Amino acid sequence: MSEIVNKNGYWMQWVLAALALIALPYVFSSGAALTMMCLMGFAIIFSLSYNMLLGQTGILSFGHAVYYGMGGFMTAHALNVVAAGKLPIPLPVMPLVGGLAGLFFAMLFGWVSTKRAGTAFSMISLGIGELVAACSLILRGFFGGEGGISTSRTETMKFFGMNFGPQIQVYYLIAAWCLVCIAAMYLFTRTPLGRMCNAVRDNPERAEFVGYSTQMVRFIAFCASGFFAGVAGGLSAIHYEIVTSSVIGAGPSGYVLLMSYIGGIGFFIGPIIGAVLMTLLQISLSDYTGAWMLYVGLMFVMVVMYAPGGLAGLLLMHKPMLMQGTLTRLLPAYGLAVVPVLMVTAGGVLVVETCYHLLVKASEGTAMNVLWLQYDAKSPWAWSAIVVLFVVGGMALRKLSPYVAEAFHDAVQQAHRKGAE
Repeated sequence: MSEIVNKNGYWMQWVLAALALIALPYVFSSGAALTMMCLMGFAIIFSLSYNMLLGQTGILSFGHAVYYGMGGFMTAHALNVVAAGKLPIPLPVMPLVGGLAGLFFAMLFGWVSTKRAGTAFSMISLGIGELVAACSLILRGFFGGEGGISTSRTETMKFFGMNFGPQIQVYYLIAAWCLVCIAAMYLFTRTPLGRMCNAVRDNPERAEFVGYSTQMVRFIAFCASGFFAGVAGGLSAIHYEIVTSSVIGAGPSGYVLLMSYIGGIGFFIGPIIGAVLMTLLQISLSDYTGAWMLYVGLMFVMVVMYAPGGLAGLLLMHKPMLMQGTLTRLLPAYGLAVVPVLMVTAGGVLVVETCYHLLVKASEGTAMNVLWLQYDAKSPWAWSAIVVLFVVGGMALRKLSPYVAEAFHDAVQQAHRKGAE
């Protein structure tokens, strides 16, 4: 009976996810919101594909954008061929072209790179990434040079009367592929091969001892990862209707690493959280400050230092307390810690924005406006207030840390006792 309940609950999660994707455009109906959700869709696929390497198999790649970019370029070329009337393929199938392109190049480069693991693999992936990035400026016939390859999604075959010109139609196309890819990658983690990837990550010597080829496991995981990265690249090409050499460089490879690690590489939902958050920051925060990448870098450093499990780890560590009803014991401690955390955060924002204004926007004068505060960037009073925020907030947070840790420990212990009963 419990097995039937578990199966029903499993399928219900995917049904609810599909319903949520269908309902989102009715909740966030503006053009900007639809565009942002489209970007989140293929960012989630890209991030999860990278997590198949780093989180599931334990191999750190610095060239994952190669398969994302090659999928995008092949999709753009395929769209142009279809637009010329030479190939009758509907647009919803086009991301599969990108996936197959990503799979082909993953097989080509992966056969060499996966013969090594650890640092050697990372350096090989970095070299391959730079090699392909250099070729993108040389092979202009395929990559289009600095201008890239332009295409049009509306000139392809109509699919049930849709030409995918309106943004809402593009959103549902990306959402459908996103849901399918998430489900496929999740199922991959539940297969014996997915479990073997975890074994190669945790103890490759023991995996070899029981008769498995760690190189072959890494190679298969690498190929699967390249396929889904190519699908993400294909969806990106459909959305932007242009692919340039910038999608293959070190920047996108580092960006997907940030998304995965900030979200939490140890959890399947982690890269999803990271992709949503990073896309939101890239679009929303960049409208308010030119130093938004610095905030992303600081967030990455803080996660590495204080939350190695990522944001997903921080959230899921509260799950036992939430299930057993002991989470309320933490609320007083968390409530006290909110004020010093806000003080330190405000001090950090003021330091970043003030320094950015003085170094980058010096020609605009010293008057500035941050967090609804108007002040002079060179005023000693302003810098004194920033120092006070840092010092007072930091000291208060240090004093409250043992109290918060003790409250967390008590809540966890009580949750375990209730669970045992």
